[in-house]
Amino acid sequence: MALTVPEAQGPLEEFLAAASDASGAMIEKAALLPGGSLQENWRLDVVFEGGREAGRQTLVLRANRPDAVPAYLSRGQEFEVMKAVHGAGVTIPEPLWTSDGEGVLGRAFTVMRHVAGRAEAHKIVRDETLGGPHDALAERIGEELAKIQSIRPESGALPFLRDPEAGAAAAQIAEMRTYLDGHADPHPAIEWGLRWAELNLPPAVSPVLRHGDFRTGNYLVDETGLTGIIDWELASWGDPMEDLAWFCIKCWRWGRPDRDAGGLAARAYFHRGYERVSGRRIDPVLDHYWAVMANLRWAVISMQQAERHISGRDPSLQLALTGRMTAEMELEALRLIDEAG
Repeated sequence: MALTVPEAQGPLEEFLAAASDASGAMIEKAALLPGGSLQENWRLDVVFEGGREAGRQTLVLRANRPDAVPAYLSRGQEFEVMKAVHGAGVTIPEPLWTSDGEGVLGRAFTVMRHVAGRAEAHKIVRDETLGGPHDALAERIGEELAKIQSIRPESGALPFLRDPEAGAAAAQIAEMRTYLDGHADPHPAIEWGLRWAELNLPPAVSPVLRHGDFRTGNYLVDETGLTGIIDWELASWGDPMEDLAWFCIKCWRWGRPDRDAGGLAARAYFHRGYERVSGRRIDPVLDHYWAVMANLRWAVISMQQAERHISGRDPSLQLALTGRMTAEMELEALRLIDEAG
């Protein structure tokens, strides 16, 4: 049920009032925000009568799409991840409340505080007035990633995340192979890349919290700098190098291949911020390995996205165009493997 349906407004206002200990809450405006192929994000302008949020507040409601992919975190689980990273000092929109949606929207949702900023990647990389000087922005983003990785499974946090071993390179290779084995079309370039990755497995490391899609487009900036890291539905335990490599692969440079840190700056700035806060040095060999893995993973994801469109479950030009990127990722993975010798 969309928020524009009048019968949804009353139950949602009741939920917001109860969650904030207010005597009442009135939604003055609800607007669907752009982006979000997996979830819907709504900006809500709400007036609270008393309670912890008394007065006019701008919030964001994040709701399951009707066709949400079950493999991703639930809204309640994503909310717990956001609480954990917010507590670790990561710059994100403050998570406020969550609901299974029963009796309200009919779909699970979370509510967070709205923060100013833009996320359009192609605009950010071309406009130095967005995010401030981009060398400094890349360094700041590296610092934020180090804070995210301070959360580890041994702390007992986020027990619903799957077994940390499932995030290891060998497990990811096996998972991608299983998908390819069940696919109607052969993809020998991906298979060859997976065999290379298997033969060059890195040593086991202690897993850390992984954002899962840490890239330009999944953070907000304004004229002063970073305002928030967003979209946590893919969070899991994983190798510290995964998000580092994912941020820098070619497809996330948005037309600025000369700036390998997310289209913003040279990789050295991103790495410098990360190393300063994490206290660990980045091994270039491991960084290269996980860049290959990132391209293989994105190639498989692009196939899965295309299937959502082709099957008719979610007809979308965006998903169809994403499916056409598979060959690009295959070529980039092969190029990186050749570069590695």
